[in-house]
Amino acid sequence: MTTTVQETSLLKLEGVTKKYGPNTVLDDVSFTINRGEVVGLLGDNGAGKSTLVKIMSGVVPMTKGSYYWDEERLGHVTRTETERKGVETIFQDSALVPTMSITRNIFAGREITNRFGFLKLKKMDAITTEILDSVVSIEGIKSAKQLVGSLSGGQAQAVAIARAVHFKRSLLILDEPTSALAVRATEALLNYLLALKAEGVSSVLVTHNLHHAFKVCDRHIVMNHGKKILEVRREDTTVEELTAAVVEGAEGVKRYRAGRPLA
Repeated sequence: MTTTVQETSLLKLEGVTKKYGPNTVLDDVSFTINRGEVVGLLGDNGAGKSTLVKIMSGVVPMTKGSYYWDEERLGHVTRTETERKGVETIFQDSALVPTMSITRNIFAGREITNRFGFLKLKKMDAITTEILDSVVSIEGIKSAKQLVGSLSGGQAQAVAIARAVHFKRSLLILDEPTSALAVRATEALLNYLLALKAEGVSSVLVTHNLHHAFKVCDRHIVMNHGKKILEVRREDTTVEELTAAVVEGAEGVKRYRAGRPLA
């Protein structure tokens, strides 16, 4: 007797459209993330991925559509509300403060204080050192007190990743997180996503690297010019089909499934 595992929706977007004046950036996109699932969000530049990430994160409002969390429709979606629900996002621009230490950046807005309201800097430094060592391997960082402005682009990106995964609760969204990372740090991050999945934490990985996505994602969604053109589980697709979808859109998927080469 076969037992069917019931997937439960964590975040669901229905019929999302986003317009900036006369320009339609997202056109009637529906998107679901289940509990304990890693979803790959793929597409070429201008496909609408980053805008969709900002809507999921509550950073920008949708022009039309519905946002559901745990099957409950949310009326007014804001960044404060999504953070309260447990959504952590790593944006392409890491949004770190160069003149502050790594510790202060990681705990910005979430500082640990004593009962008098004074910062517990030693405790935050110790936690920062631990998560920098355990979450993403970052070479060249000598101290948690080091200013972010002294870091390389890859090091700063790794700090942003460490901050987000440390405070993860329900959903981690990563927008091109490996673009500035070295090979070892990239592997550490991908492995960490699998570890989060084992803990029941969901992730959305936005990436141009289809091999990275195929390695860790349970399901893949491909965007093209603001529309969702393909949604497929990993066991039902190949890197070649995903490549065809990203490069040629819906026509590329048709070509691939018909056994014809890319144009």
